[in-house]
Amino acid sequence: MQLLRKIAFPFSLLYAMVVYLRNVCYDLGIFSSKSYRTPTICVGNLSTGGTGKTPMIEWLLSHMTMSGKVAVLSRGYRRRSSGFLKVDPTMSAEEVGDEPLQIAKKFPGTIVAVDRNRQHGIQQLEKEFCPSHILLDDAYQHRKVKAGMYILLTSFNDLYIDDWYLPTGNLRDHRKEADRANIIIVTKCPLNLSLEEQEAIRSRLKPLPQQQLLFCGFDYGDVVHGMEDSKKLEDLGDEILLVTGIANPEPLLQYLEAAGIGFTHRRFSDHHYFTAAEYKELRSTPVILTTEKDFIRMEGNVPKAYYLSVRHVFLGNGKELLSRTIANL
Repeated sequence: MQLLRKIAFPFSLLYAMVVYLRNVCYDLGIFSSKSYRTPTICVGNLSTGGTGKTPMIEWLLSHMTMSGKVAVLSRGYRRRSSGFLKVDPTMSAEEVGDEPLQIAKKFPGTIVAVDRNRQHGIQQLEKEFCPSHILLDDAYQHRKVKAGMYILLTSFNDLYIDDWYLPTGNLRDHRKEADRANIIIVTKCPLNLSLEEQEAIRSRLKPLPQQQLLFCGFDYGDVVHGMEDSKKLEDLGDEILLVTGIANPEPLLQYLEAAGIGFTHRRFSDHHYFTAAEYKELRSTPVILTTEKDFIRMEGNVPKAYYLSVRHVFLGNGKELLSRTIANL
């Protein structure tokens, strides 16, 4: 795979030129962007997956103290439906996408909708539900919509400044587009990341004077949840099969190894929908440990499956800074 990526380097140069010119057209007003009366917060990244966008949406929903109902608008990646659709917790992941369904199940008071066309999705939300705020999930590149606030995520071990453009690297947008962000958050940091290390990252990313740079890490906790019960991670036993279908499972692997949990790992592609044969194989395994997103896609087809949820934990006063900035939107 790495060899193919290197061979594709000329195509990555072409890709970089295309995304650069596209953004220039928006900057010059050749392509138009539309603002909306509802305050909107866009959470996204410059790369393809793996920066913790869904946990960040969940963090915002848990900490936003706005009056009225908040809405989340997502594309609903790999869903088998089309157009605008309000997500009901009883729907399937294949119908609306695993991440929107996960959010709808965890936050029943939130309006969750999917629409590939973000302009149309916002218009429908305003027309049908009149939300107080709209969170745009993974919409940083969707410049037809001009959000009121942009939160850009980049992973500690894969900073956008170190990446290259598709297909050689993972960048899907030009690095200079980081300048559009109001807040840049370095995710998946070690929770003991020192101030000196944070300053070293700051000097490399070079945020603009008006931009906030925050740092956070993942906290998995020590409790796993199943269809009917929850238990301590250490009580799962010794025959654990870890099943992941996410972009980057490395932080989870490192957490389990550091916790002294023995497991074998079966890795699938991001947003993988399991086949009947795969379900049969998984059901024959004593204990399945998986991520919350994978558990949503399993839809109860593996009774002995448990998931370990994840949440962002901000370093220093990052939580207060982000909460205060959102409150002023």
